[in-house]
Amino acid sequence: MASLLDIIPQGERFAHHRPWPRFLVTVEGWCYAAAEIARGRATLSGLWGDNSGGPMVHMAMLDDTTGEIAVISLPCPAGRFPSVGALHPPAIRLERAIHSLYGFEPAGAPDPRPWLDLGFWDVRFPLGANTATRTDQAPYAFLPVEGEGLHQIPVGPVHAGIIEPGHFRFTANGETIARLEERLGYVHKGIESLMTGATIEKAARLAARTSGDSTVAYGIAFAHAVETALCIEAPPRARYLRALMAELERLANNLGDIGAICNDASFSLMHAHCGILREEVLRAAEACFGHRLMMDRVVPGGVAGDLPPQGPDLIRSLVQQIRLRFPPLVELYDNTASLQDRTAGTGIVSAEFARQFGAAGPIGRASGRGFDARKMPGYPPYDQLDFAIPVLTAGDVNARVWIRIREVEQSLNLIEQILVRLPDGPIANSLDNAAAAGEGLGLAEGFRGDVLVWVKLDGLRVARCHLRDPSWFQWPLLEAAIEGNIVADFPLCNKSFNCSYSGHDL
Repeated sequence: MASLLDIIPQGERFAHHRPWPRFLVTVEGWCYAAAEIARGRATLSGLWGDNSGGPMVHMAMLDDTTGEIAVISLPCPAGRFPSVGALHPPAIRLERAIHSLYGFEPAGAPDPRPWLDLGFWDVRFPLGANTATRTDQAPYAFLPVEGEGLHQIPVGPVHAGIIEPGHFRFTANGETIARLEERLGYVHKGIESLMTGATIEKAARLAARTSGDSTVAYGIAFAHAVETALCIEAPPRARYLRALMAELERLANNLGDIGAICNDASFSLMHAHCGILREEVLRAAEACFGHRLMMDRVVPGGVAGDLPPQGPDLIRSLVQQIRLRFPPLVELYDNTASLQDRTAGTGIVSAEFARQFGAAGPIGRASGRGFDARKMPGYPPYDQLDFAIPVLTAGDVNARVWIRIREVEQSLNLIEQILVRLPDGPIANSLDNAAAAGEGLGLAEGFRGDVLVWVKLDGLRVARCHLRDPSWFQWPLLEAAIEGNIVADFPLCNKSFNCSYSGHDL
């Protein structure tokens, strides 16, 4: 396969975009790149709008073989751009979001319906150059369904228990699901609008709140983007502390997900025990970093606080306790036939879909796609640590559980290595002595997969920032995975995905 850069027709290269290149392309170049992505020559990593320097759309592409990333940009002064989704379905919802926020029209798009704009906003196209006054919006048109014996089951957006809102429209024949259609956007917070003009400090706090269960991952991705834009680096000790927090976050979430999946298969004992272990992780995080979720602990330039003197011993004790108590739970899961009957063969995501949608995290790895941003393109200190990326091919709920089990084991190993190798020294570098501001692209591996952040700075303020959660490419796969399963297995499939509503809805 040719290098990613080789497939992009030559265009003007932006001198201050780091660490990967950004090119200005023509309509022909944009369409050519979209076609190459559709052929599998690269993976779509992001697609977003921009009005900070005139109407423009940007597309990030990843070369899966080298980890090389490139961003191409297309001016759209008339408010139109050629649809990528017409050739590559993973782009469809991203284009619908661009239209909801900016009013830019993806010409030739197969699905022109609004996405984030549910008709509740005071204005239309709030990030566009000229916001439009809100007018009556036609009711949302769900996809038509035809066939004998079919009926529809609407679920949400309000759900039982403490859960974020999202609407799911099932079409079923008896108990068998023929189609699932999602409607999201109910947790839209306007984060990218709030970012515009914000100081780096304020923007970092906003980034950390995009999806609270991934606050460390978002903090790291945002910090990477700002630091590359400013040509600075975090001190070595700060990098190791970031990795320590990231693995604690991954550990807590994977333990919680394993228990919650089992609970949705009516095996509450696993849920209880995994919940206890997750609580132990959160308590250790609070004792060591001052916050159960470690929110606002990662900052551009480094970290906000150091480990207390007792911190390493607390974390070693935590690791020892999990190593003692987790293996019997794994054995219990593996040897409970009634549980395996629910998870094995349920909610299968094919390897083809995982590759096409660039699925990351447990969803991608359970279906054969072993991408992990810590390995490729990679970032410190993971290049100095020894760990494996578990990959399975069954693509079902059971495989996604086992990926999380192996991730727990890898996180425990990584935490021990980090504590052994943790260097002395400062924990942050000042941004005040940074070089002239530019643009930066940051990537970090969260427990759901890779988080991408693109930032354009104006001095030490944000001119434009885009945050892309891995859930953007995972929610559509849930629709595919549930087809042919029974309605009662939807909660199980949904929990095995555990996509973020908040991170998706921005």
